Amino acid sequence: MGEQRKSDGTMISPVNILTGEDEKKQANFRSSIRLKYVKLGYHYLISNAMCLLIIPLLLAAAANLSMNHIQDILQLCNYHLRYNILIVISCTTLLSVLATVYLMSRPRKVYLVDFACYKPVPSLLITREMVVEKKVLERSGLGDRTYASGIKDFPPKRPFECAREEAETVIYGAVDALFAKTQVKPIDIGIVVVNISAFNPTPSLCSMIINHYKLRGDFVSCNLGGMGCSSGLIAIDLAKQLLQVQPNTYALVMSTECVTHNYYAGNDKSKLLPNCLFRMGGAAILLSNRSSDYRRSKYELTHTLRTHKGADDRAYRCIFQEEDEEGNLGISLSKDLMAIAGEALQANITTLGPLVLPMSEQLLFLATLVLRKVFKMKVKPFVPDFKLAFEHFCIHTGGRAVLDELEKNLHLTKWHMEPSE
Repeated sequence: MGEQRKSDGTMISPVNILTGEDEKKQANFRSSIRLKYVKLGYHYLISNAMCLLIIPLLLAAAANLSMNHIQDILQLCNYHLRYNILIVISCTTLLSVLATVYLMSRPRKVYLVDFACYKPVPSLLITREMVVEKKVLERSGLGDRTYASGIKDFPPKRPFECAREEAETVIYGAVDALFAKTQVKPIDIGIVVVNISAFNPTPSLCSMIINHYKLRGDFVSCNLGGMGCSSGLIAIDLAKQLLQVQPNTYALVMSTECVTHNYYAGNDKSKLLPNCLFRMGGAAILLSNRSSDYRRSKYELTHTLRTHKGADDRAYRCIFQEEDEEGNLGISLSKDLMAIAGEALQANITTLGPLVLPMSEQLLFLATLVLRKVFKMKVKPFVPDFKLAFEHFCIHTGGRAVLDELEKNLHLTKWHMEPSE
């Protein structure tokens, strides 16, 4: 931007000086804005296509009825009712039976009433100076002030007892906070699902909850172990399935991981990374299928979907618990982990798309697929706009590379990625 001055010294309004590159950027920006509004218009047109087709038909029917006299319409109805009473009774009975079957067989709605996360006490606070693997810790995304149990006197002298104490502290703290927030009594719980990957004592953690809160004896309990980072969603899906056959009840889902029992004390670098990635914490979630909880619930659970890659040998061994040469037990993370995670996410999103995407995006995806596969045209693969189906995204924080790749491929903004980052 430049300024011009007259000979008498007065100022003239500024003049914009644009280079060819600036003009090209502005043209691309205007083109992207026009494309954005074209896509929005197409989306609204396809989404409301049914209404646009039904409204003219209703107007035509109303205009046709307005041309007939009301008395003629009543006489026509009386004639059909008098001579076709059996057909009317049969149709009414059939509709009643179909409506009853539908109401009895449709899945029960499942609501997420509330959740509570465990907040550790200040005595469990640690800093980076207390951790040996400082370089790995800096890249893990953890802050300088985090919480962990047993790391100050690492390795613990009695690791199993320390792990049990950590599990009790986290579980009781989260469940107590959940009961306080929801005002639900322990006797009202009909389903308990606990997921924890690498620490599975006897009695189980489910039994520990039952004993501590004195739950009733006619409920269903499940303890999930060895399923890694996906076990939280698996626990939610299991609780949802159990709520379909247990009417008018609550399901308590406790998701946690015990880090004390899984600290690696050896020298194998592939097993040192989990020491820096995982910390102390847990979350308790209350699910309900009671219609009375509709208004106070935070969310309604609609779809749960899992893609299993265990048949692939690389996927099976990408996270593997084993002993090193010195007999120290640890969890190895292979170099194929990121690639396998990307493949699983791609398969999962492909399956999820038809369930949640609007018809406008599905038609564009189908058209692109036909052009590529049938007509063998070199067309860029169409990536659906998942922002039309979801308002918020909570992506598993499995690493910076995974988050960046998802942000790029799904065309998400920094605002969408904020919960995960």
